[in-house]
Amino acid sequence: MKINRKQALRKMAMGTAGAWVLPQIAGEVKAGSSHVFDRNDPGLQEADMASLWRNSALIIVDMQNDFVRAGAPLEVPAARDTIRNQKELIGAFRKRNLPVVFTKFISHPHYYLLWNWSPQCKPPTKCCWKGHQRSYQDISGSRDCSEIIDELQPDKQDNIIEKFGYGAFHDTPLAKILQASGFSSVVITGTVTQICVEETAREAFHHGFRTTIVEDAVSSFAEDLHVATLKNFSMKFGWVAKSDMILSKLA
Repeated sequence: MKINRKQALRKMAMGTAGAWVLPQIAGEVKAGSSHVFDRNDPGLQEADMASLWRNSALIIVDMQNDFVRAGAPLEVPAARDTIRNQKELIGAFRKRNLPVVFTKFISHPHYYLLWNWSPQCKPPTKCCWKGHQRSYQDISGSRDCSEIIDELQPDKQDNIIEKFGYGAFHDTPLAKILQASGFSSVVITGTVTQICVEETAREAFHHGFRTTIVEDAVSSFAEDLHVATLKNFSMKFGWVAKSDMILSKLA
């Protein structure tokens, strides 16, 4: 029996064990649309997601001054739109005594390969240089440019992972910290969707963590890349869900 390209792609996607996939897998995903996911893992139906998320660590990726604040060198304006959802998720995870992990991208103060693609990290701008003070348009006074934004300040019990690259698991103790605490799944928020968020989420998958990216708690400077990243991740690596769904399961 002959099948067309759309049917072939859908059949291939539905054969992916352990991932949610978009029903119109060959079609374009519209920005801001609600994702309705099919499930092809008989061992983990949607009803079981409550158990998954109630035993997850929350990872907030790079919500730092030099990415989020107005006028920042690597500003992601959409990141400010995700603060409320992230605060609600942080509150829900803390209420359940689940781990909350903040990651911070720190630039080396000397040349390394990443500077080729983010020249803002080198002098004189010194984006995300630890200890470097900078003023921003939307807040008064100066801040350490590498620090987490005021609205999402970590508590003393939260873990903070400093990284010199895109992914939070590469050359950091994050995997060991989570495994030592008995956690095998993570929920990921933060910025930038197709760079540090995606890299962290893929690394989590490769470390064996069941991983969920929160669609409306991640952000990008490029909407097409944001949408494509979420679509691709849900096909082969893990789950994509909105914050209200996760919050309802944690309530």
